[in-house]
Amino acid sequence: MKFATLSVNNQPVVAKVDENQKAYIPLLAGKEAISDMSWLIEGFEDLRAKIADGPAIPFASATLLAPIPRPRRNILCVGKNYFDHAQEFARSGYDSSASSAADAVPKAPIIFTKMPEAVVATGTRIGFPDKTSSQLDYEAELGVIIGKAGLGISKAEAMKHVFGYIIINDLTERQIQAEHKQWFLGKSFETSCPMGPWIATADDVDEKNLEVQCRVNDELRQNANTRDLIFDIPTLIETISRGMRLMPGDIIATGTPVGVGIGFSPPRFLQSNDRVDITITGLGKLSNTIA
Repeated sequence: MKFATLSVNNQPVVAKVDENQKAYIPLLAGKEAISDMSWLIEGFEDLRAKIADGPAIPFASATLLAPIPRPRRNILCVGKNYFDHAQEFARSGYDSSASSAADAVPKAPIIFTKMPEAVVATGTRIGFPDKTSSQLDYEAELGVIIGKAGLGISKAEAMKHVFGYIIINDLTERQIQAEHKQWFLGKSFETSCPMGPWIATADDVDEKNLEVQCRVNDELRQNANTRDLIFDIPTLIETISRGMRLMPGDIIATGTPVGVGIGFSPPRFLQSNDRVDITITGLGKLSNTIA
């Protein structure tokens, strides 16, 4: 199943997605429309058999919001989780986590976070942190949505805690990232986390074999498969939950593949009015234009 959050008459509505019919089907709890995706995720196992479908309505009559418009906690992000990207990042001169090509590939997952306020929907115009910044970069990523809480989750049990998957653009301002020698400020500015267009439940996706592609103005920049992840999803869940309880609705961005702007010589940063389109197998298209 695929779930979206839409604005209908300026009110949030959680709905199932019918891609073929280009329609959404509002979800009802009793006679009331469900308006909170986090509430649905948290109670999904109990609610699954009780949720009723409303009528199918064309997408044209509503506006897609981010599926979780404001996550309850920071988005958990993974740095340098594709082999080729780890090498391009080390060569770029922006990587404070590696001193040479020899240690470009991490031996353990690198985890940082983005603020929940950074999340925006597909179709939203996205921008630079301020007027002094000019090194805006794209990063296409598979996002993992946690459905079941857990602390100290083993790799063997990890996939039982996954609700579904989503597309994320981990936008980064490289100048700020380089100046501060860490990744938080360069990745947590307003509009720096486009997410959507919807969530596909775990039983609808083969997370080990998903094509991840990013196009800028229709030019293919990133083209990889999730089988190339250095640290797979069970490893990430085990690592993050070692000392922190993962909660329903938590989001893990699994890292970006080779082909980001700083990987080119000279770098190819985003400019005003550029359009960034990200597709992942079975997850639709996340599309945003630079303001």
